[in-house]
Amino acid sequence: MSETEKIGTEEPKEKETTEELQEEKGEESPNEEVETEEEIEEAEEKAEELGEKEAVEEVAEEEEVEEEEAKKEKKEKAEEEIVEERIYTIPLSRAWIQPPKKRTPRAIRIVRSFIQKHMKIKTEVEEEGEEPEKLVLSNEVNQKIWSRGIKEPPRNIRVRAVKDKEGVITVYLAEGD
Repeated sequence: MSETEKIGTEEPKEKETTEELQEEKGEESPNEEVETEEEIEEAEEKAEELGEKEAVEEVAEEEEVEEEEAKKEKKEKAEEEIVEERIYTIPLSRAWIQPPKKRTPRAIRIVRSFIQKHMKIKTEVEEEGEEPEKLVLSNEVNQKIWSRGIKEPPRNIRVRAVKDKEGVITVYLAEGD
């Protein structure tokens, strides 16, 4: 074959598109830029959402702190508004009649029933506007009774029962114990 035939048989090179040229140079095509801009916008939106979530979490944390402070203030006010306060020594010897694994739970029930009897707790609502009085054992009392485990509760315990204006009776350890 002659050179002219070779030239004629060779396919003429098509002009490379601008996109191919840009790819060779390392540049992005305009279509890709639009996609990256969209991706950037999506990323910004996600960042804003995360920022909003963080802001919501911060606000929630602040609200929790405020609620805790409000609860502390209420407790302090409730302690100031004491209507009645009595100190009792509660015998827990009847708890020892039970099998070993049932003694400490029985001791807790004995403390509750003793306080209900001696503080005259109203369990039923007599008037429509009133709520039944509540009995709350403080964590200190619970820990003292459970301190030696389920098998060996103390034989007796000294407690301070405090009744506030709302009718809630809270049982604390007596001072010195």
